[in-house]
Amino acid sequence: MASVFQYLESVAKSSQPVMICGESGTGKELIARAVHTLSGRQGKLVTVNVAGLDDHIFNDTLFGHRKGAFTGADQERRGLVEEASGGTLFLDEIGDLSPSSQVKLLRLLQEGEFYPMGSDRPKRLQARIFVATHQDLAERQRDGAFRRDLYYRLCTHQVLIPPLRARREDIRLLFTFFAEQAADDMGKPLPEFSPDLWAALQAYEFPGNVRELRAIAFDSVSRHHGGAMTRQDLHLFSHAQGADTSSQDNTLVHFAPDNRLPTLAEIDDLLIAEAMHRADHNQSIAARILGISQPALSKRLKRQRELES
Repeated sequence: MASVFQYLESVAKSSQPVMICGESGTGKELIARAVHTLSGRQGKLVTVNVAGLDDHIFNDTLFGHRKGAFTGADQERRGLVEEASGGTLFLDEIGDLSPSSQVKLLRLLQEGEFYPMGSDRPKRLQARIFVATHQDLAERQRDGAFRRDLYYRLCTHQVLIPPLRARREDIRLLFTFFAEQAADDMGKPLPEFSPDLWAALQAYEFPGNVRELRAIAFDSVSRHHGGAMTRQDLHLFSHAQGADTSSQDNTLVHFAPDNRLPTLAEIDDLLIAEAMHRADHNQSIAARILGISQPALSKRLKRQRELES
């Protein structure tokens, strides 16, 4: 994430579009807000989710209309492109934009101007464009669902926000931050956190990413009634995990049929290494992840070091 932030700082002052990619719940809109703030632009950040907008609504939402442009247009309306003048227009879920609306967005970027509905006088684009998607736009291009020329117009600056399971070292920091927010919101003291709570969070895959972690933190603080918070307080986590694992294949690990199977000793070493990584090298937490005692893990680690020396 540090490298992501460094990249965003370097492109913040640019006038070119920024494409923010990442799974749902990773915080793409927060990233857009951060880059807009760093840009120093005087205008505001205007956000619109374009998923499901038909061509007419897309036209009216972005470009606005003049009075009498269509039935019911009894007064002039400024579109969001104009609302964002001097600032940033953030188009979320750009991968779901209809083909006809893609053409209009491409023309806006190419020409730098737009026509409000019912007007024959163009207005200049004076906003920077940010877009975000959780979809693989390269695959959608191959399927013909997303225009290649539009993609290249939008991806001048592109950043991929990794899922939470790929940056487990952030879990403790984020959970504590959200728990502090929840405690302040509910007028409750911030609880202490037990090692087995961290072990449970580190072992979870978080299909909903940071958004799910926030929900877990708020729910856990609301249910907590004194003492250190433990994994038993993670009620939402337990429900989410149960729902998630019920739909998964019972086989937890898959091996390529053409490769040799690792030995039990090799698997043992791999599991220990992964648990230590997830626990940020805290042996107590790693032991809980593995379901063994801390002294037993300590002996295994000592044996590994002896074999390596």
